[in-house]
Amino acid sequence: MQYLHSDHPFPLESGQQLDRITIGYQTFGQLNKSKDNVVWVCHALTGNTNPMGWWPGLVGKGETIDPERHFIVCANILGSCYGSTGPDDWRPNGRQPYGLTFPQLTTRDMAKAHELLARHLEIDQIQLGIGGSLGGQQLVEWAVIYPQRFQHLCLLATNARHSPWGIAFNEAQRMALQADATFGDGTKEGGHKGLATARAIAMLSYRHYQTYEYGQAETEHDKLDDFRASSYQRYQGEKLWQRFSPESYWILSKAMDAHNVGRNRGGIAQALAKITANTLVIGVDSDLLFPVAEQSELAEHIPGARFEVINSNFGHDGFLTETKAISLLLHDFMQGALTDRTASPRLRKKVAFKQNLVLPGSESF
Repeated sequence: MQYLHSDHPFPLESGQQLDRITIGYQTFGQLNKSKDNVVWVCHALTGNTNPMGWWPGLVGKGETIDPERHFIVCANILGSCYGSTGPDDWRPNGRQPYGLTFPQLTTRDMAKAHELLARHLEIDQIQLGIGGSLGGQQLVEWAVIYPQRFQHLCLLATNARHSPWGIAFNEAQRMALQADATFGDGTKEGGHKGLATARAIAMLSYRHYQTYEYGQAETEHDKLDDFRASSYQRYQGEKLWQRFSPESYWILSKAMDAHNVGRNRGGIAQALAKITANTLVIGVDSDLLFPVAEQSELAEHIPGARFEVINSNFGHDGFLTETKAISLLLHDFMQGALTDRTASPRLRKKVAFKQNLVLPGSESF
């Protein structure tokens, strides 16, 4: 992990400011002499700075995004708990952590932090910016504010404005956090049950009916209790609790709710028209949280954008699991610019999306 420490005030869209910020980030591979091999990966809600860990099959040695060919950058977003300034950090006066008093963040603030890091790394242009869900929301904002920064964009399972449906899911999760009397009390176990419950709620929006039917259906038909789906929900809740901050979850879910690229820009269409990068927008046909109509809207208003829909039984998480299909679309879209080899027969084959149904853990959310 590397860190950029900035002691200059960082103004936020809300009108508040952070007196100083730290951005945690990782880089993989080497920047070439012409500085034209940069791939910037933006992570989603509870993601971290290692996309090779949470996006295997797309990012990694021998994959479409390969550290042996590309200079890969992934920065932890403001408000998170994986290296960048967030609610678990101490206030500048050093007396106590921010906690729930951490200033309101937006995806616009996150994009400006990415830009600060890009300048620090002396990167003039990014060959490809790629991200899904909240990661895609950040990229949309960044490409509107600094359109010259990107040559290509790949936006997956994301939108121009967070929907009332998505906000309602997030509010239900925050209600679960508030129902835990220990949430925000400053103790090590504070918010444990609330965050686990919030995650269980979130799983229902990340997945799909068929995901549970294939992965959690009972093989014994006489059971009255202790169902696989029940234990799976509890497992996912506890798994997130072990690795993430309840206060960061609160702050970042609110930032997602506030995402609206058209705010103070004359509307969504006018804002998206500012993007100049060659753009590939990918939707997932079974996505309940970010339905394909939202990706269609992005493609409609980003000049020259290409719109594709992939099939998946994993719902919103399909943007993480269907890496074969995504790799094939990326290779075709960029006409081999990411790789010096042609697509393999494995990628050329139509993917059998009902195979390999071992459920992932939504590691990027």
